[in-house]
Amino acid sequence: MFGLLSKSPSRLADAIKAKGKELKSETGSLPIYKIKLDEEEINVDGCRRFSFEKKSRTGIPNRTIMVLGATGAGKSTLINGMINYVLGVEWKDAYRFKLVDEGQSKSQAESQTSEVTVYEINHQKDFKIPFSLTIVDTPGFGDTRGIKRDKEITEQLRNLFSAKRGISDIDAVCFVVQASLVRLTATQKYVFDSMLSIFGKDVAENLQVLVTFADGQRPPVLEAIKVSGVPCPKTEDGLPVHFKFNNSALFAQNQSSVDADSSGDEEEGGFDQMFWKMGAKSMKRFFVALNKITTKSLTMTKEVLRERKQLENTIESLQTQYKVGLAKIEEINETTAIVKDHEAEIDRNGNFEFEVIVKKPHQEDISRLGIYITNCQACHYTCHKECGIPNDADKQGCVAIGQDGNCTLCPGKCHWSKHFNQKYRWEYKEVKEKRTVQELKQKFLKASKAKGTVQELIAQLNAEYQRLQAEVGEIMKRAAKCLNRLGEIALKPNPLSTPEYIDLLIEGEKSEAKLGWSKRVQHLIEVRGQAELMGKARRGEKNTYKTRISSLRRIKISANLDQDKELKTISRLRRDSSHDTDPDILMTIDNQGLGPIKDHVDLSVLTRRVLTLFF
Repeated sequence: MFGLLSKSPSRLADAIKAKGKELKSETGSLPIYKIKLDEEEINVDGCRRFSFEKKSRTGIPNRTIMVLGATGAGKSTLINGMINYVLGVEWKDAYRFKLVDEGQSKSQAESQTSEVTVYEINHQKDFKIPFSLTIVDTPGFGDTRGIKRDKEITEQLRNLFSAKRGISDIDAVCFVVQASLVRLTATQKYVFDSMLSIFGKDVAENLQVLVTFADGQRPPVLEAIKVSGVPCPKTEDGLPVHFKFNNSALFAQNQSSVDADSSGDEEEGGFDQMFWKMGAKSMKRFFVALNKITTKSLTMTKEVLRERKQLENTIESLQTQYKVGLAKIEEINETTAIVKDHEAEIDRNGNFEFEVIVKKPHQEDISRLGIYITNCQACHYTCHKECGIPNDADKQGCVAIGQDGNCTLCPGKCHWSKHFNQKYRWEYKEVKEKRTVQELKQKFLKASKAKGTVQELIAQLNAEYQRLQAEVGEIMKRAAKCLNRLGEIALKPNPLSTPEYIDLLIEGEKSEAKLGWSKRVQHLIEVRGQAELMGKARRGEKNTYKTRISSLRRIKISANLDQDKELKTISRLRRDSSHDTDPDILMTIDNQGLGPIKDHVDLSVLTRRVLTLFF
């Protein structure tokens, strides 16, 4: 059955030890052997897959568990405890096994596991469980690298669930928590909610709470989990169904009865054996329960991850377009102010020059970042800043591409075939541009010849405003659609979609002041802007530029005012005078009373304001 192992008459654990590699043990621990694994090709970015032994025979069922938890919760040690139990290692044995080698060189403040790792443990004779076991080991959430790292983990899982040789179903989603947590801080609650937000609602019954560093008492963390609203199976008293472990004894010396001296080591050894027995009992309970759980497809979870990725990408694009749109408004306002302030000089000198600040796209090199991207070649626009699709021929699968094959984010809504993975991304930066009044006049003459009247040109100004609004409105609709769908299928909302939640995280980072806190706060501030846009999308707000261009809209209203609507409109302008009403309009109202406003507006100033539209 075991090939070379079949020559050995010893127990399964002894045979596995003979094939394993001895690791450097810590002082006071038993010899530790790294289990021999075969790495398999998986072709999933950020993921690795290993197998233990070959399948012994057909007909053996397989159970898949995913192990999640905060950095430092004890996930790796728990997984090592599982493999020792499965292989039948006993307290009296003079060795232990490791499936996961944590890597002693890394800082304990960072997750020891950097990739999502799949361990396929093929069933063998003398296993303590009646099935094969697939363990999905995930990096720890909430380490010192902050929310950017947590997003990377989510993307790694999305890649794994979507791959042909990835994971398509799940039996248990195991949340590993420390027993001593009496209450969850904002950061700890964020870790819980972040992990839960990955999954679809249909896996709620598959959530299992695995408590580490436990003793014989009821773990305080259970009440904290209950209060936080984790949607896991509950006992009759409302507390989470859970399994207790204390892996401090996993690698401890077991010869206390022989080697102990009067220093108290014998008593310590007794505690170690007690914790070992408690762990073995919990392992048995856990695997018996696991064998009874109904397997769930990850179809809904994959949809959650895709919708969340689309939302994230949509909000990033919305931020870019929002900034560009506001820059356009500022450009219009700045040009208007310059022309107005230098009116006399302009009348004397038709070649009068002035400078304005505008936003222009430029290429930013990303060749050293090791990421893929989706750029629209036609629009000079980055539609997806970190795309998981490297091949241009497959760009139809990018989250920025809609079901009709056209991009949902670039200004031209171009076909996916115009989108490419390139070594740069398009960013916008402020530059100064020189302009002349002669250029203004030329554009005005061209426009007035085509349109005929100032009122029609003002209508063009309003049309430009409406176009900017429509672009942002469409993206807001897309974001709202993603949010609504996530509300229907996700186990938990994304904690980073609420500004108030992020404020708590920021305050928590400041008060704890752990290593790297200032950088993490900066990331949180950036994400807060995205959360505010999500809030607007959720509320259905569309008039994004309202405050910034209200004066321009009122010019249009004033100049086109019908006589029978004057009284009503003037009353509204007076009422709104504290909210960006144009000073010229207010002065006209105050000085000229209720006469026709369009007769009192300075049309030369108004015309110059209209001209700025064409720049």
